[in-house]
Amino acid sequence: MHQNLTATPSAKEFDRPDLYINRELSWVEFNRRVFGEAKDCRHPLLERVKFVSIFDSNLDEYIMIRLAGLKDQLAAHVISLSPDGLTAEEQLAVVRELQAPLIQEVHYYWLNDLIPLLAEQHIHIMDYEQLNEGQRASMLSYFEREIFPVLTPLAVDPGHRFPHISNRSLNLAVSITDPSLKEPRFARVKVPPSLPRLVPVPVLSENAHTVAFVWIEQVIAAHLYMLFPGFDVWESYPFRVLRDADIELQEDEASDLLESIEQGIRERRFGSVVDLAVNPSMPPRIRSLLLDNLEITENDLTIIDGHLGLSDLMELYSLERPDLKDPPFTPRQPAALRKEQNLFTTIREHDILMHHPYDSFNSVVDFIRAAAHDPQVLAIKQTLYRVGTHSPVVDMLLEAIENGKQVAVLVELKARFDEENNIEWARELERVGVHVVYGLVGLKTHAKAAMVVRKEEDGLRCYVHLGTGNYNATTARIYEDLCLFTCRPDIGADVTNLFNMLTGYSRQRSYRKLLVAPIGLRRSISECIEREIQLQKEHGNGRLIFKMNALVDPEIIHLLYRASQAGVSIDLIVRGICCLRPGIPGVSENIRVRSQVGRFLEHSRIFCFGNNGNEEIYLGSADMMQRNLNSRVEALFPIEDPVLCEAIRDRVLQPYLADTVNTYELLSDGVYVRVKPEPGEPLFDCQAWFIKHPLIEPETEDNGFGTSALPSGS
Repeated sequence: MHQNLTATPSAKEFDRPDLYINRELSWVEFNRRVFGEAKDCRHPLLERVKFVSIFDSNLDEYIMIRLAGLKDQLAAHVISLSPDGLTAEEQLAVVRELQAPLIQEVHYYWLNDLIPLLAEQHIHIMDYEQLNEGQRASMLSYFEREIFPVLTPLAVDPGHRFPHISNRSLNLAVSITDPSLKEPRFARVKVPPSLPRLVPVPVLSENAHTVAFVWIEQVIAAHLYMLFPGFDVWESYPFRVLRDADIELQEDEASDLLESIEQGIRERRFGSVVDLAVNPSMPPRIRSLLLDNLEITENDLTIIDGHLGLSDLMELYSLERPDLKDPPFTPRQPAALRKEQNLFTTIREHDILMHHPYDSFNSVVDFIRAAAHDPQVLAIKQTLYRVGTHSPVVDMLLEAIENGKQVAVLVELKARFDEENNIEWARELERVGVHVVYGLVGLKTHAKAAMVVRKEEDGLRCYVHLGTGNYNATTARIYEDLCLFTCRPDIGADVTNLFNMLTGYSRQRSYRKLLVAPIGLRRSISECIEREIQLQKEHGNGRLIFKMNALVDPEIIHLLYRASQAGVSIDLIVRGICCLRPGIPGVSENIRVRSQVGRFLEHSRIFCFGNNGNEEIYLGSADMMQRNLNSRVEALFPIEDPVLCEAIRDRVLQPYLADTVNTYELLSDGVYVRVKPEPGEPLFDCQAWFIKHPLIEPETEDNGFGTSALPSGS
C-alpha cells in the first residue's frame, strides 16, 4: 500500500502524507483486532461471544460519532485534508470499502463458527423455523403475555406520516394487504428494547446445562397476524438505524450548561440518520421506501447477511456457565493497605501505587470512606467523569456531607453517552449540599483526581489520589489502570491549584509537578522528548516508552520521528488508533508500535523517559491527541518514589513489551500482525502475569522498598 518510503532528514519531510496512517482506517484496524480475539481459540467460548458483542458496540459508536462527523464535514463543504492527505469524502469511501467485508466476516463467523460451538456446549441459538410445535406454542404464550401489550404498530399511508425511527432501534418493516382493496400497505413495528433480544425457549434434555434461545424479532414476525387482524401479512424484514449522536454545544452562549446538555440529549434523538442496516432479503421497493423517508442514500446502507445488532449478544454472557468464561480472580489489596493503622498514616509513610483490576478498587472507595468518617478531615474535592449508575464513591461523598465535611465535586456533564447519568448524579449531590461544578467553558475535564484536606498536628495536609481511570467501581473490574496515593506537598499544592482552576476563577499558568492540559502538558512532553534526543547525541542512550490509548497528534508524531532519526530507542504501546507509521527507513526505523487487546481493556497512560539512566515516569489521563492536549483538562503526575519507578519499569512496562499472547505489532504499511514467541520460547501473557504478581513484593512492601525483576516465564 505504501511503497518506497525511504526518507532523508529535511525540514519539510514530515509534511508527506505517506508518513501517516489515516485515523479512521486505524480505528477500523483496532476493531479488527477486537474481532481477532473472538476468533482466538485460547479464549473460553462465552468470552469469544463477548468480543463479537464488543466489536458491534464499538462499530455503532464509531458510526454515530466519527462517520457522522465526516458526513457533517462533507455537507459543510470542508476542504481541509487529513494528515495523510484525504478529504472527508475520500475517508468516508475508504472506510466503507474496508468496513463492509469486515462486518460480513464477523456475521459469517458468528453464524457458521460460534453458533455451532455454542450448540456443542448445549447453548442453542435457534431461528423460529427450527422450533417444534411445542416450542412454538410456548412462544405464542410468551408473545401474548410479554410482547403483544408493548407493541405499537405504526401504519404509513397518506393519513399516517412515516414514524420517527429511534437511534439504535431494531424494527420490522411489514408489508400487508387489505383483502378487499388488494392494495399493499406498509407498517413499522419497533422491537421493544426493554425485552430480552434472545427469548428463552423450553427444551427437553438430559444435560442440565442445556438452554435454547430464539430471536425476539422472529417471534414478533411469526405473530404479526395478531397485530393486523383483517389484513393479510405478506412479509416482514428487520432493519436497524444509527443516528448522529454527537452533541454540539455553544458553551459560550449557554446560560446554564446543565440545561444546554439536557436539551442536546433530547435533540440527539432526532440526529440525522447515518446508517441503515438491512438483510439482503429485503426487496428493493421496501429498501427504497426506507431510504427515501430516512433521507439517506445507498451509500448509507449496510447490507448484513445475518442477525442485526450483535451487540445484544452480551446477554449470553450472563449465563451461569463458568466453564465457558475466564476463571475468576480476587483482586488483591496491597500489603501496605492491609496494615492495622489509619489509612492516612500509611500514605504519610510512603506513596502507594496500585494497578487495577489486579489491585482492588475497593481501596479507592476506602480512601473516600476514611475521609468521610475521619473527624480530622475538613474537606474532600473530586472530579467525576464516568462513575456508573451505582457508585460507591458517590455514596461515600454523600456520607461525607452528612458528617459535616465540605465536599466539592466537578461532574463532567459532557462525558459522551454518560451525560444523562452524570446529570442525575450532579442533581443528587447538589440536593444534599455538595458544591457541584460542571467544568470550564469550552473544555472537557478528563483529569482523574481526588483530594482530602486533613487537619494534623503540624497543620493542614493534603492527601491525594491521582489515576489514569475513572472512579467507576464496575469498569474497574475490567479496565486496566494505574493510580497513586500520595501526600507529597508539591503534588498536594498542584492539585489544590487544579481544583481552584476548575471551581473558581483561577488562571493558574504553571504547576510544580503536574503536567496539566491545556496549559503546559504539550510543552512539557515535547521538552522531555527533546531531552532524549539530546541525550542520545551526547551519551547514545536516549529511551522512550509510552503507553496510551491513542496516538494522533501530528506535532507529537513529528517529535517522535525526529527522536527516531536521532537514534532514540522508542517503544509505543498504543491500544487503539495510531497514526504514526513505524519502520520507515530514515524516519521511524527506531520506533516499534504494539497494541494489546485481551481479557482486560488496557486503559492506563504511561510516559517513561530514559533520562540518562534516571527514569522519569508520568502517569495520567491524557492520550496524545489534539483533543486531549488542546481541548481538555488533563493531568499527568510524576512517580517520584524510586521503588515505584522501578516497579513500573520492571513489573508493568517490561511485561507489556514481553507479551506474546495479547500483542499485535504495527507494520509500516498499517497492517497489524500478532506477535509470536521466538522458536522454543513459551507464550507469555502479561495480563495473566499481572494477576499472579503484585507491583511490589509483599516481603519488601511494608518498608516501601524493593521490587523483583520480571521472571523469564509466566
